Amino acid sequence: MTSLPHDLVRTLLAVVDEGTFDAAASALHITPSAVSQRVKALEQRTGRVLLMRTKPVQPTESGQIVVRFARQLARLESDARADLGMAEDGAPARLTIAVNSDSLATWFLPALTRVPHDLRICFELRREDQEHTTALLREGQVMAAVTSSPDPVAGCSVRELGRMRYLAAAHPDFTARWLTGTPLHRALPEAPVIMFDRRDDLQDAFVRTLARGRDASPLRHYVPTSEGYTEAVVAGMGWGLVPTMHAEPHLRAGTLVNLAPDRPVDVPLHWQQWKLGSPALAAAADAVAAAAAESLTPGGTAV
Repeated sequence: MTSLPHDLVRTLLAVVDEGTFDAAASALHITPSAVSQRVKALEQRTGRVLLMRTKPVQPTESGQIVVRFARQLARLESDARADLGMAEDGAPARLTIAVNSDSLATWFLPALTRVPHDLRICFELRREDQEHTTALLREGQVMAAVTSSPDPVAGCSVRELGRMRYLAAAHPDFTARWLTGTPLHRALPEAPVIMFDRRDDLQDAFVRTLARGRDASPLRHYVPTSEGYTEAVVAGMGWGLVPTMHAEPHLRAGTLVNLAPDRPVDVPLHWQQWKLGSPALAAAADAVAAAAAESLTPGGTAV
């Protein structure tokens, strides 16, 4: 059986993280020639091309597998050193997590405060749409992710968290101008809409359930922050699907109208993480699951 020498694996990871062979050589305190030789040796052992020699370099699909293994190896080594009292200067554990913007702006950060402080964990959060966070897991860029996919990435476990609820909402003045006097299924496809970004399909999917396959209006604004998105809807720029936790104060204040009270939209969320016996990762997973159980809701129309 062909082994994967740890020095070669770490070198590949350094090249990916640093972006170039020269930068990896500087980080590893070896020559660029030595870095190139190690990468070539690893490619010969695996029989695969592991890197695309671009600027910055990018791992191939096979390279992503090795990069993920390298990060898992580093996490296990760090945990073992901590358990043995060998951590350098009490170095904290570092966890990289991908999380969608709406969770980050509502329930997720309070979840991390539940992680015991004596574990000395540093969190590095990557903001990404819940439909795309698994790609970061697959590429080995993060150790865990909040995702809409129940299908585990290879080498990962999945835990159901609950459903993030959204309400179709608009400012009363916007509603009076665009959505009054015409059935909602006819008016909504013509009314200006707020989208998170160009990959956001939530509003289009909602309109398709109402209007026989039609998408939301081409009159659309893109606001790529959770808080800014809600502010744009409250400002009357368009209608949008607003997280319940953001919508409720405005509904009470009368600055938003719930356009379809009987049709909340629920997006299922899951926690995926590497299958590692890491105390830091396990503690974060438990804290996130506990907070999700209190904050997320079941039911509604999933789209």
